Amino acid sequence: MSRILCVSRHAPYQTSHANDALDAVLAAGAFDQDIGLLLIDEGVWQLVTQQDAPYVGKKDLSKKLCALALYGIENIFVHEPSLQGRLLTRDSLCLDNVQLLTNKETRQLFDQYEQILSF
Repeated sequence: MSRILCVSRHAPYQTSHANDALDAVLAAGAFDQDIGLLLIDEGVWQLVTQQDAPYVGKKDLSKKLCALALYGIENIFVHEPSLQGRLLTRDSLCLDNVQLLTNKETRQLFDQYEQILSF
């Protein structure tokens, strides 16, 4: 079985990219694939608590994020410089089980996976 890394780079409600990335991760998890999720760049906004999705006419992604554990998806990575660049901290995230990665660790992460899905 190949290892799959899903890279999510987009803010949660501007386009469907964030939702599509989470759907891909959940689908892979449902089929017991070895999958990880990396949130980087604007993608870190997906993890911010208390999002106002209904006000922009979208479904709240936090329910899908919380479902990751139910599908056995434990490898959730967050690019720490992306958080810092947006003045976010670990305390502002809706999930506790994320691994914060430096630039070097993020580069090394890509080497650990055979398949990369970019959204």
